[in-house]
Amino acid sequence: MRRSKAAGENMFEGFSINCMSEAAVERIHEATLEVLKFTGIKVHSDDALEIYYGGGCTVDKKSRTVYFPAHVVEDCIRSAPSSIVLAARNPEHDFLMGGKRVGFCNFSCGVQVVDLEDGSVRESTKKDTEDVAKLVDYLDQYDILDCPVVPREVNQEVFCLHNYEAMTANTTKHCSTAPHSFRHAELIIEMASAVAGGKDKLRQRPIISADVCPQSPLSIARETCETIIAYARHELPVDVLSMALAGGTSPVTLAGTLVTHNAEVLAGICLSQLTKRGTPNMYGSSTTIMEMRRGTATVGCPEMAMLGACVATMAKSYMIPSFLAGS
Repeated sequence: MRRSKAAGENMFEGFSINCMSEAAVERIHEATLEVLKFTGIKVHSDDALEIYYGGGCTVDKKSRTVYFPAHVVEDCIRSAPSSIVLAARNPEHDFLMGGKRVGFCNFSCGVQVVDLEDGSVRESTKKDTEDVAKLVDYLDQYDILDCPVVPREVNQEVFCLHNYEAMTANTTKHCSTAPHSFRHAELIIEMASAVAGGKDKLRQRPIISADVCPQSPLSIARETCETIIAYARHELPVDVLSMALAGGTSPVTLAGTLVTHNAEVLAGICLSQLTKRGTPNMYGSSTTIMEMRRGTATVGCPEMAMLGACVATMAKSYMIPSFLAGS
């Protein structure tokens, strides 16, 4: 099992970052609880609405809005495990998340690549997924394989199945998947069960996890809900990753964006925990600022690093492993 070196230790020499005080963490948390209770989250799945209602939330089915009492949110935070083993086909590549351990994976779901042969920009293919999987498998610096690109030449209704086939056939490391419905999630779970030797063995050693994204501002799509529910029912890890854009889909201030981000991620984690208590969750972020002239996400800007540091601090305060995107 891979146990990475710790980061973020308190030091009196060298370099460290203290981006938020305990009081600031508490203010962000209290503001998030206020948003969840009084503004609520739009949820576009009937199954999810029923699960939220059964878990103690107030549900307005006409507007599809869920309002979260503070005790429900905090109970779900407590029920999420503080560490997760992301198992691999080769147990030597099992990766333990939790505490201050830090690991790395590739960035995910590109739709274009620069061709290595002629330098041209082209649509990504299934072979690109295979090639990235082999590269990640070879390099010790990578701990898991995230779904790298969208294979554009296959049937787009089932591209996630093609992706998982290409990934698991070309790496012995943990694979992070991106299903888009109950059906796709169940099919990927069936495929992973065949690789693991059965659903019980998959549950004991989860060689797959799921990446899901709430939709800012304060909304969770049907596809996202269905993946969360399907993976939680099988007790498989789910990374709830917000991609809020400060000044676009969330407030222009970083503090306001952090509150929006926190509300979206906690709403997804609540759905996972209310489906099956104890389901492994990751607190994810690809939140950044919007480039106002072009309306694009600026990945790699200083503000993204600042938001990432704050997100990791919030996740640490909740004792939930964090998963952060960057350049």
